[in-house]
Amino acid sequence: MKTGIEDIEFHGIPALRLLGPQGSSAVISKLGAQVLSWITPDGRERLYLSDKAVFDGSVAIRGGVPVCFPQFSDRGDLPKHGLVRTRVWSESARRSGDDYALVTLETGDDDTTRALWPHAFRLELTAMIEADRLDLELCVVNTGTAAFEFTGALHTYVRVVQVEDAALEGLYGHDYRDAANGNRVVNESGTELAVDSETDRVYRRVRRPQLLRAGNLSLGIQQQGFPDVVVWNPWVEKCAALADMPADGWRHMLCIEAAAADDRQEVAAGDEWYGRQTLVVV
Repeated sequence: MKTGIEDIEFHGIPALRLLGPQGSSAVISKLGAQVLSWITPDGRERLYLSDKAVFDGSVAIRGGVPVCFPQFSDRGDLPKHGLVRTRVWSESARRSGDDYALVTLETGDDDTTRALWPHAFRLELTAMIEADRLDLELCVVNTGTAAFEFTGALHTYVRVVQVEDAALEGLYGHDYRDAANGNRVVNESGTELAVDSETDRVYRRVRRPQLLRAGNLSLGIQQQGFPDVVVWNPWVEKCAALADMPADGWRHMLCIEAAAADDRQEVAAGDEWYGRQTLVVV
């Protein structure tokens, strides 16, 4: 199959399908610049997308890779996870070659965003697939005349068969803020993280890559620019309270997010900031 990019509709919304080498593919929605599917040459879907997700723009799409900016979670005065998840982004670039396909979407400030967050900005989200690899890069451009600070994340929902059977390596020795247990700060003493209850952790200033051991859905995960790694699973009760998640959705997903959650990032006037997350089949 030839590599390239197709304009498609996905659940009724405009989207782009990246056709990569060896039958790999990805779908990125123009609503939120959100990657909603990543299928590797073995035919396996690597991202979790809720079958109750809402696609009309009234709320963020549950699953895939939401872009959180300029606020992570509810840690500030803005709407949870910021201002850009329900915005329609525009395409600014597309390229493909024998071994890759790439697309860039962008958005920026307007009267609506400035009423909530009084800064001029441009965001670019670039998604690139190779045969067994997905690269996501977020570029934050300060187009204003004064510096600003932000928090944010690539809120990646990784698909697993059963989260109870998965284990995440690479976080040993890092402090994490445990939002599921009163935001207490804990040092990770285990060589691997097994999920057996609600998990909502911000691992701080992570330098090593992670390895998600999840049977035939195992992934290597690496980031640059983003200082933190967020690991989230709502577990049974909180999942049941989410209208856009099936009751058993918690079992089939684990969010492993490249984030600037605890360390605010400053961007000087006219300057740019880059953060990247890479997922690789192992």
